Amino acid sequence: MTPEDAVLTDAPEDSPATPGFEELGITGPVLKAIKDLGYETPSPIQAATIPTLLAGRDVVGMAQTGTGKTAAFALPVLERLDVSQKTPQALVLAPTRELALQVCEAFESYASKMKGVHVLPVYGGQGYGVQLSALRRGVHVIVGTPGRIMDHLAKGTLDLSQLQYLVLDEADEMLKMGFAEDVEQILAQTPEEKQVALFSATMPPQIRRLAQKYLRDPEEISIKSKTATGTNITQRYLVVSYAQKVDALTRILEVENFDGMIVFVRTKNETETLAEKLRARGYSAAAINGDVPQVQRERSVNQLKDGKLDILVATDVAARGLDVERISHVVNFDIPTDTESYVHRIGRTGRAGRSGDAISFITPRERYLLKHIEKATRQQPAQMQLPSTEDVNTTRLNRFDDAITTALSETGRIDAFRDIVAHYVRHHDVPEADVAAALAVVAQGDKPLLLDPANDPLTKAVEADNRPPRERTGRDTRESREPRERRGRGDYTAYRIEVGRRHRVEPRQIVGALANEGGLGRDDFGAINIRPDFSVVELPANMSPAVLEKLRDTRISGRLIEIKPDRGPAGARRNGPREGGRDAGDRFERRDRDDRPARDSRDEKPFRKPRHKS
Repeated sequence: MTPEDAVLTDAPEDSPATPGFEELGITGPVLKAIKDLGYETPSPIQAATIPTLLAGRDVVGMAQTGTGKTAAFALPVLERLDVSQKTPQALVLAPTRELALQVCEAFESYASKMKGVHVLPVYGGQGYGVQLSALRRGVHVIVGTPGRIMDHLAKGTLDLSQLQYLVLDEADEMLKMGFAEDVEQILAQTPEEKQVALFSATMPPQIRRLAQKYLRDPEEISIKSKTATGTNITQRYLVVSYAQKVDALTRILEVENFDGMIVFVRTKNETETLAEKLRARGYSAAAINGDVPQVQRERSVNQLKDGKLDILVATDVAARGLDVERISHVVNFDIPTDTESYVHRIGRTGRAGRSGDAISFITPRERYLLKHIEKATRQQPAQMQLPSTEDVNTTRLNRFDDAITTALSETGRIDAFRDIVAHYVRHHDVPEADVAAALAVVAQGDKPLLLDPANDPLTKAVEADNRPPRERTGRDTRESREPRERRGRGDYTAYRIEVGRRHRVEPRQIVGALANEGGLGRDDFGAINIRPDFSVVELPANMSPAVLEKLRDTRISGRLIEIKPDRGPAGARRNGPREGGRDAGDRFERRDRDDRPARDSRDEKPFRKPRHKS
């Protein structure tokens, strides 16, 4: 088949001409697993790709996020996996940890009926110990981000000598984030005799060159998505870091006028964890996932229908086909990278012509997904603001007023308590208003009724996450960027890390590694001063000890950074502190090598030869 023959556009998913998964070559436990997941008819990318990969041919797939490409490469890999081989047989490279986790979850779902299949996510921010233990035990499929894969290769902890399948997922995003050199180095360290599948939403010249260099006579497959959502669903999003998601959701629940709600998370464990946290905060919530028995799932859905339950925390699989009239809101607690899943999720609301609301939490490094969602739904989600403490307090006071009004309507009980209050007033000589206030304190308990606007770290954190990314203007490290708006100098503390110029580090490597390991945003970095043997990095003065503890295990260029507060040179200690812990004239702003986006999802990378400078 020629590339022209392979181009499929706008093929309807329910076309009678579309073969089933059996006809494509999927058999046994893999077929049983996907049928249990509700997969019936292959999507166009799956129908075109699966037989090609099963035949052993390399593939270049041009498809938007949301066309079902994860199953398109995962099913053929699992179909031909040799479970008895303990060294990695398949490696999937993804641009972000979020996508890596999602792909890993998909592999585990498709392999649920196979015995002894081990899939390992490998990304920055996760402890090395977990990854090393799994690698020692034996792993069949690895899904990882390029930086951390490079790090394991440099340490000798990852053996790719028996690799048979390599997938580059969202290759254009990997190149936009500056991973081109890493990807090429990884490809160079894999066996020559392997099958490669490259998937990309666009096909820029750099991707084309990569395919020509590393793929052998690939079949080109192009798919266009026709997915769209109803206009009766209002789509909004909030940029919020993972650590703030539960508090942000709680605040939205307080202010938003919702009836029934489904909150979608990525994993089965997270359904239980989040449902428990919501119940602890006073909400009627239950978890449904693939491990929950069908009888219990049906009971929870019926409780949601009857108004005995307000919130279901669910995975995609558990909510498949769910149609409950009460569902006024869908919240994507974890945004799916697959836009087809996004469309199916938000379609749980706005049924039968009713209006619905969809709110998505997007971490700062997931912003790029907004463009995919906009293309898939043909609507532009509106950015929302986190409800303020004033909004929450207004809502709480209104509910308090309503509770008093409702109680006053119960005249029989009011008369009984009126006598009790009158007795107290006579014997203690206390005004009735004070007694009423004291009773409110008793009813409220230890939890304050109103939030304190002066003590609101959540709003500050979310505001920081929502700052727009800075634009790059320099073309290499010798050119500085335009001055950016920076916080006051007193808001930063200088930290020393034990990597410097002789270790070939650049500011972007430092930012990427620390951001990944510590969950920091790009605006959390002040000046970076790279010295011959060490570097000084300005980080937030109010950084928590927990974040600092995470950063202690960070490696850059394969070296443990041994982060600690910078004490400055001996002269600075004798003469008092200088600006930022060193001479102001000795400081320079971070400069990036070119105008690529900063690699928030970048893992630290090992030593490599410097490029020749012109």
